[in-house]
Amino acid sequence: MSKPNAPFRYDIVGSFLRPQTLREATVKYEAGKISKEELTKAEDEAIGDLILKQKEAGLSVITDGEFRRSWWHLDFFWGLTGIRKKNLQKGYIFHEEVTRGETALVEGKISGENHPFVEHFKYVKAYEDDSVTARQTIPAPAQLLAEITRSENAKITKEFYPDEEELILDIAKAYQTVIADLYAAGCKNVQFDDCTWGMYCDKNFWEMVGIKEEDVAHIAKQYVYLNNLAIEGKAKDMVITTHVCRGNYHSTWASQGGYEPVAQYLFGKENVDAFYLEFDDERSGDFKPLRFVSENKKVVLGLVTSKSPVLEEKEVIKRRIRQAAEYVPLERLSLSPQCGFASTEEGNKLTEDEQWEKIRLIREIAGEVWNLKE
Repeated sequence: MSKPNAPFRYDIVGSFLRPQTLREATVKYEAGKISKEELTKAEDEAIGDLILKQKEAGLSVITDGEFRRSWWHLDFFWGLTGIRKKNLQKGYIFHEEVTRGETALVEGKISGENHPFVEHFKYVKAYEDDSVTARQTIPAPAQLLAEITRSENAKITKEFYPDEEELILDIAKAYQTVIADLYAAGCKNVQFDDCTWGMYCDKNFWEMVGIKEEDVAHIAKQYVYLNNLAIEGKAKDMVITTHVCRGNYHSTWASQGGYEPVAQYLFGKENVDAFYLEFDDERSGDFKPLRFVSENKKVVLGLVTSKSPVLEEKEVIKRRIRQAAEYVPLERLSLSPQCGFASTEEGNKLTEDEQWEKIRLIREIAGEVWNLKE
């Protein structure tokens, strides 16, 4: 029998708080006080410890916690051929905070050969056994398209790609290459992280950038087209899922609004196996958009926030699961945190112990809802 694959009844989004030892090593490396090899050793040790903790927590999936990255998305982009890093005076705008100023710029034709994340995955794969599946999280193809076509980046991109269709095809091919290389390394579970949809759920964002409902429909169709192209040709036994949220930086958020404006495109047309969705507070809207989820897809409900150490009440979460089951059958639902605990190296405002208490709570609730045997 083949080993079960994602999603799991109690699941994670992928990132975890960086331990102090790793934070200190990163600061020393950036100051030129230790070598790249010494930083890698510190990363290896921290990831090995994290994986043991994931196993002890009873999870069915292991990740590297995104410990080798500064950002959930930019580090992956910088690892593609034809993309380079650029520092900015101002970063992404979040509620009450602004991030560090960094972005990704096109500097040539985009391709995906020899991506460093493949080697990163191999380290996690070595810890895989019959009880756990190793997962690789990467930003969605649409997220790359959004990054290199936003504001001042768009002009530079057009210098290399005057034809938008050529750009979309090259991004898709680059992702196909990375996905194939991950599979060759033994990866059977890839998760696309995608905040593009969260932005287009927010009608305040529509107003800010000057778009209307018909524009959102056009963009949504384009994003689904690109993401589906990137998935084409994947191995049949590789599960590809996507996580969609509204921003997660130092316990704050970037957008708000229910999934309704994009649901018919995202939930009905994107060819992933499951959706990891943010439903932790009133900003996320209700469950009605889940009516668009096609019958062959699963949904992981992000009902437990990663942004706060306060533990949710079990009965409240159980009630919300029952409400979601009015739109997607309970057997196609699972439970997870609303997002990762550290989408960037800064991490959210809770302790490591509080982070694991969240995981424990998710496991307990899932066990009671789906009658899981220990």
